[in-house]
Amino acid sequence: MTTLAVDIGGTSLKLLVLDEQGEPLSDTLARPTPTPPSPEALFTLIDDMADTLPPHRRVSVGFPGVVRDGVTWNAPNLGNELWHRVPLSETLTHRLERPVRAVNDVDLQGLGVVQGVGVELVLTLGTGMGSALFTNGALVPNLELGHHPFRGEQTYEDLVRDSELKRIGPVEWTARVVDAIAQIEPIFNYDRLHLGGGNAANIRSALPGNVRVFSLAEGLRGALKLWDEP
Repeated sequence: MTTLAVDIGGTSLKLLVLDEQGEPLSDTLARPTPTPPSPEALFTLIDDMADTLPPHRRVSVGFPGVVRDGVTWNAPNLGNELWHRVPLSETLTHRLERPVRAVNDVDLQGLGVVQGVGVELVLTLGTGMGSALFTNGALVPNLELGHHPFRGEQTYEDLVRDSELKRIGPVEWTARVVDAIAQIEPIFNYDRLHLGGGNAANIRSALPGNVRVFSLAEGLRGALKLWDEP
């Protein structure tokens, strides 16, 4: 039962085929996110990219916004007006002619990295800041912590997003990330924080002992576990 993992981001679209054990059967295929990132443009690009990858029986999609029962409700880094109530799972099922499940992108990656013990928080640092919360392996879906105020009227995402990393550089940006973690920890009292996303590699200081950095490949193993979820 091979699975196509699709990671939709504000900057790029990444696809990877996994075997039954979650091992990659292909290199990660990446393409820039279309501009504008309309549903039709994204669906066409996913269809074209999927055709170039090894055969797969089912598809798991991580989407950067709130997803309920396979339907998107918003997409702050793609355009909320473009993605309000788009039947993502249903449309891709017809386009790809394979069963499709879709969830929030960090929820999907979290399924791939959590250990299933206690309270685990997942944060991703990329175009914005994504988040997912698990208790004893059970997902609390669609946690949008990145949009919560952090300093004054500025949110966590406002201060640690990719554009800020480029503007202020990795040292000052790292200090913001460390401050954000220090603020979040006593709110959730998590046992472990899993830190991912493309910009996690830019962190320039030590992190607390209960924080681990994970790769996209690790996170995309959640594409398999998604099919075990209710």
